[in-house]
Amino acid sequence: MLYTVRIKSNKDFTRLYNKGFFVSCGICTVYYRKNGKNINRIGISTGKKIGNAVKRSRARRVIRQAYRECEKDFPVGFDMIVAARAGSVSCKSYNVVSFFKGRVIPHMKDPSRKKPVRKSNDTGKNQRNN
Repeated sequence: MLYTVRIKSNKDFTRLYNKGFFVSCGICTVYYRKNGKNINRIGISTGKKIGNAVKRSRARRVIRQAYRECEKDFPVGFDMIVAARAGSVSCKSYNVVSFFKGRVIPHMKDPSRKKPVRKSNDTGKNQRNN
């Protein structure tokens, strides 16, 4: 990857999950946020719900290849986490490329997007209305 560094620290992953924007489909979910640098940073996450180690590794390879194909199209200066979902096990890299080019890149370039709205920790399950 020419213009990209990998994200490895847990602190960066949790910061993007909690404070970043996201775009989702059946293949993967992309969390992103500006980093104020001249490079992009990417992290790929595959959970055990995807399947065994062979399936998780294949999902990471497919996502990595799709990112390589679209790397020049992504705007510079973003941190991204690509979280694989169940559909990524059986898809090809061109499916992920079309998701990146069709939804993720335009969403990242859109200056009119608003701040992400996160749910609060208070879900109201343990509260009583007396």
